[in-house]
Amino acid sequence: MTAPSAAALAQLAPTGKLRAGINFQNPLLTKLGPNGEQSGVAVDLVHELARRMGVPIEVIVYHSAGELAESVKGGKWDVSVLAVEAERAKDIAFAGPTTEIVATYLVPPGSKLQKIEDVDSPGVRIALGAKSGYDLYLTRTLKHAQRVPVAGSAAAFKKFTDDKLEAYAGLKTEIMKFAAQMPGCRILDGRFMTVCHTAGVPRGRGTDGEAYLNAFVEAVKGEGLVQQWINKSGVDGLSAAPLVKP
Repeated sequence: MTAPSAAALAQLAPTGKLRAGINFQNPLLTKLGPNGEQSGVAVDLVHELARRMGVPIEVIVYHSAGELAESVKGGKWDVSVLAVEAERAKDIAFAGPTTEIVATYLVPPGSKLQKIEDVDSPGVRIALGAKSGYDLYLTRTLKHAQRVPVAGSAAAFKKFTDDKLEAYAGLKTEIMKFAAQMPGCRILDGRFMTVCHTAGVPRGRGTDGEAYLNAFVEAVKGEGLVQQWINKSGVDGLSAAPLVKP
């Protein structure tokens, strides 16, 4: 792909460097080593963006998706990697999806809930990570079940087990790990949504930067880099999103 125009560069890196907000509590896309080493698909993505733009990068560490998304109005970052969600898209201009992963439910031993559709029923309480992409989705779509949002997926799973809730909602990769801690539990077949993560920029910066970011995401998918980053990360269940047709 071509180098960014002067306008795109000014919109994406107004301080002369690319300030990338990254949520390091997402083990599917990020990892912090014992000495603070940063890795994962989200980290690789923003480093490659800075390289192609020809600017230095500053990675700004966040500890939840909600904290990262809510900080968009503070002007603290120029690009972030988050789950694409309608509420967030009011303030963040997302590129086409970079990665995809299934979100589903875990139910305890002996549960009468058999199918995805069964979960949205009166009396069903669902533990889930607060302000995650799937929490925002379920906030809009659930008609009968009650959300029980807790900060962080591990804490939400603890709430699910400690309070004997009827379901736990989350990304399937994480759910598979939690299921190993609860003999007899079941992961429901199918999905209630597919979570897509990608890069986004604060709205209002300008269309040149947004267009360049879109072109960049499609380029790294088309070149096979996203799948390479996924393979390197060793995360099961995460896949590169299909190319977006123009």
